Amino acid sequence: MKNVDQFRLLWAVVLGTFAMYSCADDEEYLPSLPEAAIIAESDESAIAQGDTLVFNADVESDLESSFYWSVDGVKVSEEETFKFFTEEMGAHVIMLTIENPDGEASDSREVEVYGKYRFGTFILNEGNMTTENGTLVFVSPKGYITDSVYIKANGTALGNVAQDLFIADESMYIISQNGNSNGGDGILVVADAETLHKQTAYQEELSSLSWPSHVATLGADDIFIRDNNGIHLFKPSTGALALVEGSKGAIKNRMAVVGEKLFVPGGKSVMVIEKGVSQVSYTITFEATVTGVLKSSDDHIWVSTSGSPSKIHKINASDYSVVKTNEISEINLGAGWGATPAISAKGDTLYFSNASTTIYRHVFSNNTTDFMTDVKDHVEDANIVYNNLAVNPKTGEVYFNTLKGYGLNYLINDISVFDFSGEEAILAKNYKNYTNFPAGIFFTYDYE
Repeated sequence: MKNVDQFRLLWAVVLGTFAMYSCADDEEYLPSLPEAAIIAESDESAIAQGDTLVFNADVESDLESSFYWSVDGVKVSEEETFKFFTEEMGAHVIMLTIENPDGEASDSREVEVYGKYRFGTFILNEGNMTTENGTLVFVSPKGYITDSVYIKANGTALGNVAQDLFIADESMYIISQNGNSNGGDGILVVADAETLHKQTAYQEELSSLSWPSHVATLGADDIFIRDNNGIHLFKPSTGALALVEGSKGAIKNRMAVVGEKLFVPGGKSVMVIEKGVSQVSYTITFEATVTGVLKSSDDHIWVSTSGSPSKIHKINASDYSVVKTNEISEINLGAGWGATPAISAKGDTLYFSNASTTIYRHVFSNNTTDFMTDVKDHVEDANIVYNNLAVNPKTGEVYFNTLKGYGLNYLINDISVFDFSGEEAILAKNYKNYTNFPAGIFFTYDYE
């Protein structure tokens, strides 16, 4: 027994010593965890469908490791640089994960993908009445141009002789003069404003209209359409179409919306139509012919009138009082034969050309007018101005549509983009041969 007890004692000492050293080893060993960081090449966290964001992997590990990228939990790449793009709208999570024998680390970014047409510039084309329907040209904020975007989104065409569009409530409303006479989708087409996917189209409900030319809304069930007889209120929920009382004489030009009021140019007046009211609520009168009505950036109304001298008026949209009137002696403020306003505005800076190739700028607060440039000095084939210029309310760039001529020469055309931020006029971009009788230039930012 003595030997057994001695053996047991010795074995206990050995086990205790081993345990002591084992614990010491455990306390000294520190796991070598990896590190991961996503390095983005831009500060953007939201992009349009099809655009690209570039991310680089910044990973560190003292042990042999591997890493990968995933999007919404799905592994997509093991490259150091990951280029993210998708057509799927909504929020997406981009994650970088690194693993080694001791564990893993990750970093993530959330990216919103919105419709490719949410922001940018549209040029609406009438099309050649006898051979084609209206089309839409789109210029992205980065300056990339795409033609026939509605057709590409739907596989079908807009109505014949497209005239005007309006954006509200995440929808785009596009009016055409002749509707489906040439196989297009209808007189009024309603599309998703971000994707241009057609939501609905109306033809028979609007067949009594006489050459409809302009559209605006005060809600999805309050669509106002101008034709040769005046302003009509169309209610899609019931299919009802009714002439707004007192709106006869509304001219063929763009309408403006401020809050729940519609402002309509008409001869020497601007008619006010309020939501829920089936007649003209008020008429603002002027001494000369109205050639343009615009919503101002501070939710009032710009009104241009022709004459000697021409004038630009700022009108309070609430009580219709005149905030201020400036005389323009340098040039007439005519809208020409077209169907777009004679003036365009960014803040209190307005541009106009009297339907010619000469561009002028007027700073309303200073009451100063300056000649900026003649488009002919920059664009070889700028012979015919087809509808009026427009200024991007976000960038200040001025867009100008011209044709070489009629006949087959209408196929030789330019969308010219001018930068007037410096001392000299700069032709920043010039897109050749994208228009087919352009009905107007429309910036998504004007409808925000």
